[in-house]
Amino acid sequence: MTSPPADLTSLRSARVTAARKLAKRSFRAKERRFLAEGPQAVREAVAHQGGPEGRTLVELYVTPEAEERHAELIAAARAAGASLLRATPQVIAEMSDTVTPQGLIGVCRFLDTPFEQVLAARPRLVAVLAHVRDPGNAGTVLRCADAAGADAVVLTDASVDLYNPKAVRASAGSLFHLPVAVGVPVETAVAGLRAQGVRVLAADGAGEHDLDAELDEGQMLGPTAWVFGNEAWGLPEETRALTDAVVRVPIHGRAESLNLATAAAVCLYASARAQRSPAGCRSVTSS
Repeated sequence: MTSPPADLTSLRSARVTAARKLAKRSFRAKERRFLAEGPQAVREAVAHQGGPEGRTLVELYVTPEAEERHAELIAAARAAGASLLRATPQVIAEMSDTVTPQGLIGVCRFLDTPFEQVLAARPRLVAVLAHVRDPGNAGTVLRCADAAGADAVVLTDASVDLYNPKAVRASAGSLFHLPVAVGVPVETAVAGLRAQGVRVLAADGAGEHDLDAELDEGQMLGPTAWVFGNEAWGLPEETRALTDAVVRVPIHGRAESLNLATAAAVCLYASARAQRSPAGCRSVTSS
């Protein structure tokens, strides 16, 4: 079968230029649009209809070859109301943030949730990213929170942009799965969560409370929010002071520490297990 011709062949096309600008945070904020690249992200964007600003997927750029390879996904995108634009592989590569583009790039509307709405849902498990600067880490923590069954993720105003292409890619589709509030001052986040009866814990390698002990003593059965800090220097003292307790993940071996995403996964799953089986939960880190 002969592939249909591409509509976009020029790297200087106005559409290509506009889409490429979405790699910049200032332009994303102005347009309230971001890029979702690859079949998995596009599939999740198609499924995420009825967001705060209408349908999530607005435009879909696709190579003729990818259109044939992902025919069902393309049909679903069309049925959801997205505009389809065929582009050459060179044009897709110009728009892409990856070394080996997969031939599909979606332009999506922002889908963050107001923090007040997160609180109104009375969440039981929340991840708060305070001072997290690496987009790959932010996306990975979001993915961990989704996998652990968290009710929401909050990014403070001192953290990286949620819609950074690397963060979107690292979330592996989880960006479209759970409410995410952005740009919330850490003081506002902690105060709002505590007012809803959520116990707020700071994750820090130098914490005075041990995660295993917290589990063993039944301290993690109720609604919990974990605050995760900067990859290099953790949480500032003023942020730790806002929380109910500073908790460390115990290191039983000889490793110096855990990286942010790994520590976040351990903490979130500890809470998830405690909340789901309170009578049987003892420890998730002991052998």
